[in-house]
Amino acid sequence: MSRQRKAPQAKARTVPSVLSWRFAFVLLTLSAVFGALMVRAAWLQVVEPDMLVSQGDMRSLRVEADSVLRGMILDRNGEELAVSVPVEAIWADPKIVIERHAAADERRWHALADILQMTPAQLLQKVGDNPQRRFIYLQRQVNPAVVDYVKKLNVPGIYFRQESRRYYPAAEVTAQLIGFTNVDDSGVEGIEKRYNDLLTGSAGRKVFRKDAKGREIEVIERSEAQQPGNLQLSIDQRIQSVTYRELKKAVLSHGATSGSAIVVDVHTGEVLAMVNSPSFNPNNRGNAPAYLFRNRAITDTFEPGSTMKPLAVLSALEFGSANLNTQVDTAPGYIRIGGSWVRDANNYKTLGLTGIIQKSSNVGVSKLVLDMPVEHVISLYGNMGLGIDTGLGLNGESSGMLSHRRRWSEHERAAMSFGYGLSVTAAQLAKVYATIANGGISRPLTILKTEQPYVGEQVLAKQHALAMLEMMEANIMPGGTATRAQVEGYRVGGKTGTSRKAIAGGYGEDYVASFAGVGPVSNPRLVCVVVINEPAGDFYHGGEIAAPVFANIMGAAMQLLNLSPDAATQPRLSAVTGGTNAG
Repeated sequence: MSRQRKAPQAKARTVPSVLSWRFAFVLLTLSAVFGALMVRAAWLQVVEPDMLVSQGDMRSLRVEADSVLRGMILDRNGEELAVSVPVEAIWADPKIVIERHAAADERRWHALADILQMTPAQLLQKVGDNPQRRFIYLQRQVNPAVVDYVKKLNVPGIYFRQESRRYYPAAEVTAQLIGFTNVDDSGVEGIEKRYNDLLTGSAGRKVFRKDAKGREIEVIERSEAQQPGNLQLSIDQRIQSVTYRELKKAVLSHGATSGSAIVVDVHTGEVLAMVNSPSFNPNNRGNAPAYLFRNRAITDTFEPGSTMKPLAVLSALEFGSANLNTQVDTAPGYIRIGGSWVRDANNYKTLGLTGIIQKSSNVGVSKLVLDMPVEHVISLYGNMGLGIDTGLGLNGESSGMLSHRRRWSEHERAAMSFGYGLSVTAAQLAKVYATIANGGISRPLTILKTEQPYVGEQVLAKQHALAMLEMMEANIMPGGTATRAQVEGYRVGGKTGTSRKAIAGGYGEDYVASFAGVGPVSNPRLVCVVVINEPAGDFYHGGEIAAPVFANIMGAAMQLLNLSPDAATQPRLSAVTGGTNAG
């Protein structure tokens, strides 16, 4: 029997799946990547496109700026009072310093620290305090010798930047008036602060794009430099120097706390000199206390004392309760007013108006003021410039104190006539006397040179103002309180002031000595006010210590301005204005 063969069985056919898991994974991964790219692209292009632009600009955009020096401050004759000189600043890139191990070169690093007046450890701490910073100043406004030395050291990461530094040729003579700038060349005191916008220009600027090889391919923005303005003051540096010298000498010789002086052109209201003592050097003010920066001539107020007596007499003349021939009985040299005593230095008996000014009679001016409504006196004081600013427009100027209350005691009215119960600045007092010297025309003061003076306002009758000049001239003649104010060759007039300084509950033992005067009397041109604060020793009256300063300043100033001597050109008119009938 034949063996039968078994037919082979066919394998079952496997149906392929539609999507294998490997293929699905790849497809899903690609989709995710593509989707992420799409989202990122949409984010960068739509939501936050500025980031890419800024990144590109950081690599291709460059900015160049032209430095502009601060404007000059000049006196009326073109003399420089403040100028800017180019200097450099030393700065560091902490990232470069650290990456290139600049501190590892001890010789150079120690030399750099030494010239910058730091220890090597202090310098390293300052630079390495934040390694991610790309800019830090090491020293500003460095003199050229230091810059040259540091450049030769060639320390990695140490660079230089152009800037400017302010220089004041007159130094302490104009310190409080001109002020100074900070390290960024911005005014922080005095004229520098008041006119900072005028004196500050703007640097020219060019924004352009560079290619990879550093070539300029596109200018995107260009702005021209705006040059700063120069400022010409009314100050005459010659008179300023003389005024400062004489004031400083008086403050030191009398052991005074401080002093101020101001000289004004009565025709224009221009301030020719404004000084204070003690002063400081604005070119090197590192150790100067802050209180020295104050311009006392416009900020510090004081009770003016007898320098107000001409206003009291003028009030009576203007009101009509007195005339140029009025006689006032001041005997026995004292009077009780409102429960308090008002006294003269002596019993002057009967005095004319000139005699009241010449002898500085408290009793005389008190009687004149009590014969008038207080409103009239206050109004005249205000019209003369008390209780308001002088028009200078300087920062920190005080308007003083002139009360306008309704109720006044008789003693308060009397005290106001001889300079108590109100306060003024030296600048305000100068404006008052300039108004008298100018025939009764009140003009604002100005610190800027002017070609067209302000018209002004007639606040006094001209004949009364001229008469007061003669009365004040009599005050410096023999028998007056200010004989030491005489100026050889010139007719001058003025009034002394001595006032006690107020303390809590009354008045202390410190004094303010002052003198305000005019010259030449025949054709008034200048007013000078001198204030000496808290003189020490036995001499503290205005006629003793302030009047001689006035004489020296006024004599020099009139000669510098080539004013003709007038001492023998016109007769004295003091007899015409009431004379002196002192016993």
